[in-house]
Amino acid sequence: MRIVCLLPAATEIACALGLREALVGRSHECDFPPSVSVLPALTKARVDSSLPSGRLDDEVRRALAEGGPLYLLDDERLASLAPDVIVTQAACDVCAVSYEQVAEVARSAAPKAQVVCLLPTRLGDVLEDVRRVAAACAVSERGDTLAADLQRRLDAAAGGADGKTPRPAPRVAVVEWLDPPMLAGHWVPDVVAAAGGRPVGPAPGAPSPYATWEEIEALAPDAVVVAPCGFDLERTRREAAPFAARLHSFAPRVLLMDGNAYLNRPGPRLAEAAEILAAWLAGSGGDTVL
Repeated sequence: MRIVCLLPAATEIACALGLREALVGRSHECDFPPSVSVLPALTKARVDSSLPSGRLDDEVRRALAEGGPLYLLDDERLASLAPDVIVTQAACDVCAVSYEQVAEVARSAAPKAQVVCLLPTRLGDVLEDVRRVAAACAVSERGDTLAADLQRRLDAAAGGADGKTPRPAPRVAVVEWLDPPMLAGHWVPDVVAAAGGRPVGPAPGAPSPYATWEEIEALAPDAVVVAPCGFDLERTRREAAPFAARLHSFAPRVLLMDGNAYLNRPGPRLAEAAEILAAWLAGSGGDTVL
């Protein structure tokens, strides 16, 4: 079995299924577990992701308006790897190479490969994606075991497998981008709920919307989580600093979180994100950095 994963969440799923040695290629953003860094990267971004948030958002919008892809896919290297399975996604063309682009390249570069397309919108979809990847890679039992284990952790995160939370659920807003501001949708409200919070903002499964600061304030959150998409903790700290006073005006508690590791990727570490959030929401401290 030879597997290529073209989004970080898929790489994390494959490794959690015990398939690390079967991986032969990855996207340029696949960085966990660290051992995958030695694999050849098959994608490259056309927009410089190190730009400040506001400029990066402008550049992404410009590239999308021009109609070209945000990512380039190395068809020659893909062909040389001769994969049996290619895992890609159709959830967000901004976050990773698109399914349409992968399917078109695969038709000529890897015609014998099975292309598995992930399209998660809710937390439950992520668990089903674990099973789908496992089935495509002929390890279905491992998929069932991993999905069940993740579900147990999610059930227990906020205080027990019966799903009952022994404290009032605080209102939690998750900021997914700072300039311009965006609220986190898709699976993130489900993660907040699993952690014992009451998500405010977009409905579970809905896309992440742009929002004004006034709209976020009107949600009246008890706590604000700042987890910009694709940013590690160091960059989150740096990008959030100019907005500190505004964020503190919304809620007495603000959490700066490594969204790239825990919330942005629809993979196994969402269970860890729920556990982290549950512990923070149950505490009494103010600002926290995790």
